[in-house]
Amino acid sequence: MFRNITLALGLALPATALAEPTIVALGDSLTAGYGLPEGDGLVPQLNAWLAAQGSTATVINAGVSGDTSAGGLSRLDWSLTPETDALIVTLGGNDLLRGLPPAETARNIDAIVKSATDRGLKVLIVPMEAPGNFGPDYKSAFDSLYTDIATTYGAQITAPFFRLIDPQATDPGQIAQWMQADGIHPNKDGVARVVENLGPALLELAGATSD
Repeated sequence: MFRNITLALGLALPATALAEPTIVALGDSLTAGYGLPEGDGLVPQLNAWLAAQGSTATVINAGVSGDTSAGGLSRLDWSLTPETDALIVTLGGNDLLRGLPPAETARNIDAIVKSATDRGLKVLIVPMEAPGNFGPDYKSAFDSLYTDIATTYGAQITAPFFRLIDPQATDPGQIAQWMQADGIHPNKDGVARVVENLGPALLELAGATSD
């Protein structure tokens, strides 16, 4: 009898209680899968990796090539549908390419993470890392902004994006085999290495949505 009651209660649960976690990946060309065939980009490979781990989470591609942190902020509201449970933020690369002030990038990413957490969403930040050619002060300010924001809002944070390809690499030349010809975007195998190192944090993020 108790088994029948349990089954009946389970069937009576609303559909949303049984729904899979939906994670929006807000980013630029690194998220969008620039230069890669459909299925080889970051989001498709993340979804395949999650499925292989037995996870029911689904990552939605909200990457737009060329987007700065300001661009990501401007489209945040319509990217976060009511079904969204969590957010991945991978922005700042184009801010670096344009040499934008770190304080500007920090304001935009802070606003993105604050808005998401105010909505009750879990957030995972995948930082970018400034090159040394802007000077040590710029690099220090830029590199630290992600950690500061994660600490402020209790967000998860990973190693910088390109260190997810090779955590030991100290020079772009050391990851050349994992990059496309432009030297900016990872190739299919490079993305696979990012996914392998990012995956555990993503599983943790998916699990946190049910807390």
